[in-house]
Amino acid sequence: MQLREAIDDYKRHLGHETRFPGERRTTEGRFTGADGRLVHVDPGGRLRDFGEPLTGLTGATVVRFGLAVDDDLCWLDGSPTEQRYVGDTTLVETVHDAAVATVTRHDLAVGDAHLTRATVEPAADADVAADDPSLVVYASFAPDGRDTRVGQLRYDDAVEVYHADEHDFLASATGFDDLRGQLPATFPEILDDRPLDLPRDRDSGRYEEERLSGEVVVEVPFVDGVATVGSLLTDRAETDREAARERLDALFADLDSTESLHEAAAGSLPSVPASTPERDAAVADLRVLSLLSADSGLRIAGPDFDPHYRHSGGYGYTWFRDDAEISTFLLTADERLGLGLDEWHVRSARMYVRTQRADGSWPHRVWPRNGAIAPGWANARIEDGPDVDYQADQTGSVIAYLARARAAGVDVDGLDATLVDALAGLDETLADDGRPVVCQNAWEDMIGRFTHTTATFLEAYSDLARYGEGLAASEGTSSVGSSAGTSVDSSAGTAGSDGEDVPAHAAARAREVYDALDDLWVPERGCYALRETADGRIDDRLDSATLALPSAHRSFDAMTDGGVDADRLDRLVAHVETVVDGLATGTDAIDGLIRYEGDGWRRSTQGSEKVWTVSTAWGANACAELAVLLADRDDPRATRLAARARELLGHVSPDGPLCASTTYLPEQFFDDGTPDSATPLGWPHAIRLSTVALLDAHDHRSTDALAADDD
Repeated sequence: MQLREAIDDYKRHLGHETRFPGERRTTEGRFTGADGRLVHVDPGGRLRDFGEPLTGLTGATVVRFGLAVDDDLCWLDGSPTEQRYVGDTTLVETVHDAAVATVTRHDLAVGDAHLTRATVEPAADADVAADDPSLVVYASFAPDGRDTRVGQLRYDDAVEVYHADEHDFLASATGFDDLRGQLPATFPEILDDRPLDLPRDRDSGRYEEERLSGEVVVEVPFVDGVATVGSLLTDRAETDREAARERLDALFADLDSTESLHEAAAGSLPSVPASTPERDAAVADLRVLSLLSADSGLRIAGPDFDPHYRHSGGYGYTWFRDDAEISTFLLTADERLGLGLDEWHVRSARMYVRTQRADGSWPHRVWPRNGAIAPGWANARIEDGPDVDYQADQTGSVIAYLARARAAGVDVDGLDATLVDALAGLDETLADDGRPVVCQNAWEDMIGRFTHTTATFLEAYSDLARYGEGLAASEGTSSVGSSAGTSVDSSAGTAGSDGEDVPAHAAARAREVYDALDDLWVPERGCYALRETADGRIDDRLDSATLALPSAHRSFDAMTDGGVDADRLDRLVAHVETVVDGLATGTDAIDGLIRYEGDGWRRSTQGSEKVWTVSTAWGANACAELAVLLADRDDPRATRLAARARELLGHVSPDGPLCASTTYLPEQFFDDGTPDSATPLGWPHAIRLSTVALLDAHDHRSTDALAADDD
């Protein structure tokens, strides 16, 4: 989104109750893409590239389609439309009901290319033949993120838009009947109070201005009722123009039917077995997580709807917390449901190894295409200063995933050394009392000593103790616990000893953290606190991030062979039920959990906290995790927790109030049911998939237990 467009949107939505002006929203419409290119098809059929964080190439800021008959032009985004995914793929079908004809479009991103295949069927009462209309395409490209100092090269069937490194091509399988360019919004148009509709009519001004912009209008003939338009984003150093045009010609030849487009789309996603529970949800979850992934395996949190940071800090980056949590949820689901995600697990592990810092930690956020550090505000361990502006839970989440992946057979170079160094980094941020030091929270809007961060430490230490067999301190590039400020029990060895048994060290740390959680218990509320503040006060507000505790305790319980005691179980049950009950809210339009008590972010004119899909899905997962932990002890409370898990899962399921008709889970909702913020958000999709798998395992366990009782 360029500044001109952001200003235009600002004019259109200033004062709106649920739309923040200056954003490029994706709460409606569908995405197509795989392995890099990410193209949004809005409900009216307009296209926009969102894949720059994944590929480094900006591409199209807007593409509009129209139907021209004689001298009349009808823009299709003004016509009634219907839209859907074709099968279990990322092929998007949009049907436009224009006055003189029905236009059916199929949009598919294929690697660095995108194809739009349009078929036209004249209306029964229209005196129009199938080949009489022309497809009109208005496209605005921003190579290298620029909408100025851009030029065009024109060919019979293609136009090339370029700045320096990025060269973008627009071509047609049937050639162009007309091609013209135009200037972007002028200064007077930007300063005018009225928004601007583009494209304009043909400009009779200076002829060279048509060649000095990224905006083109082309007229494409239909042949036998079909017109196909393609775009290709290239880096000049990697693809010359001859190769680019040959690639587009090959795509036009190979993908010349709806069937061939569908076949190409089907090959880009994992195949979900027919027997998979809640299969429609699983298909949607894997589709979303594939769309948000770069070739490297790292994922953006969601499509970046606010690139100018007007109302957020941006979403088109990889956070190691979100990404590692997603990886762990996927690993859990794959082990249960057999989704064939082996390559996904390997790619994630490989990038976590590559991006680890020398101190064993991971930076705040990185570019998913290459792991390079991205803009952020929590890089204290890179800067000179205390760890306050550092999110220690990120390192805990990565450790938990890598330990589990190692046990699952994921084998990448440097994995063992990475785990050893990560343990050292975790130790450095564990205080003498067994809880993490003052740092930033998972929601990135507070500092303190958080229950959620403590939970991630408990899970990381426990999983490393469970799955770290054979690891020793000498395998890392730094010594385990070299500057940890704490000591461990002599049975575990001295922290930092060369050749020290890492699992034993991690187990000792896990026990410290387990005991230290008592410091955050609030008996008056029957829950664990959100945090201890930097000045030592207990902030006893309810926080959905603390729902990480059941998963962490399951790991600890497995590590200690049933070491979660009865008192802790009682506290966990009280905590989870208090949090999901206390954060639950509902209106005629929605039901779900808010993020935490007092959350004021992106409320706009709403007077209360907004519902979050992450929090709601987390509630379902926490109840399911706790149900399994209780069931292992034949505790009757397991039935109650499993039922609550299913109830909360229903809110984010395909037919639930928090799942859009597009199959996407937006980050947030207003009370009137309006979705808001990043859409789709990868994190809740992964939680949903894992929770379905967890409940399926719980159901089978219960069935097996009943059968055994009958015997």
